[in-house]
Amino acid sequence: MAILTTKYLGLKLKNPLVASASPLSEKVDTVRQLAEAGIAAVVMYSLFEEYIIRESLELDHFLSKNSDSSAEALSYLPEMGHYSLAPDIYLERIARIKEAVDIPVIGSLNGVSSGGWIKYAQKIEQAGADALELNIYYLPTDPELTATDIEISHIRLVRDICANIKIPVAVKLSPFFTALPNFATQLAQAGAKGLVLFNRFYQPDFDLEKLNVVPSLSLSTSQELRLPLHWIAILYGKVKADLALTSGVHSAEDVLKATMAGASVTMMASVLLKQGPGKVTEILKDLQSWMQEHEYESITQMRGSMSQQSVAEPAAFERVNYIKTLDSYKIR
Repeated sequence: MAILTTKYLGLKLKNPLVASASPLSEKVDTVRQLAEAGIAAVVMYSLFEEYIIRESLELDHFLSKNSDSSAEALSYLPEMGHYSLAPDIYLERIARIKEAVDIPVIGSLNGVSSGGWIKYAQKIEQAGADALELNIYYLPTDPELTATDIEISHIRLVRDICANIKIPVAVKLSPFFTALPNFATQLAQAGAKGLVLFNRFYQPDFDLEKLNVVPSLSLSTSQELRLPLHWIAILYGKVKADLALTSGVHSAEDVLKATMAGASVTMMASVLLKQGPGKVTEILKDLQSWMQEHEYESITQMRGSMSQQSVAEPAAFERVNYIKTLDSYKIR
């Protein structure tokens, strides 16, 4: 049997399969099913900055009764819907899941500012989380805001949180940074022990009859693996942080590609939402079969074997590959 163990954020995992942040961690029973199927770790459902702000405004409104904290101000924030957990419930959920399973549980904070995040990062640590994932989901719409301003604010956020908790921190990024390798390096220097590539931005749609902007969510496919695969292959060996690939992991083949690019773990949600926790067992079985057939002894042995620093033609990850790809298309 091939050895599937890996390390991520200093945690020893029995295999590279991690359940990423999703509704799967809302219920203790579902997390237990994932653990029984073989998942190595689970990232908790995200605690959103907006819900912490909403809770604070509601409390202030009922205590102070002044116009600045009126209920009208709450209308600018999203409702507490199915895809949200109030802060206290979130912390209690972490504690319950930790008691129910023997795999690492990673907390998740989704936001862009420091402030209360340090307090909640500490509370997540106190609730028993083994690590923390910072999901930096920010859409710049102000034309006066520069790329440098955004990067500095993100680095400050990571540095502040890492300085105030003892558990390891991973940062989940979008692919839309101008100089990603430099930014990734600065995040690692700020204290991030891992980088998760990439966050999927959910693009809104238009309702032409009601003239409304409506939320739209579509689950990933294996085609989406290519973008994080590309960047992990480039960053591997250059950034002093573990790399986690998320978006598009649906099969053992996807896991193998991610590992060869340089990922310490592969994170999945869409395939588990579609096919259930049992899919984990199937992927692990296929992973073992492929590795034995191709005579790989361990996950560690293959990690980074297809990264930019390891392949015979490193330029395949750069501009020359763009030209080669266009030349390969033949019009019928």
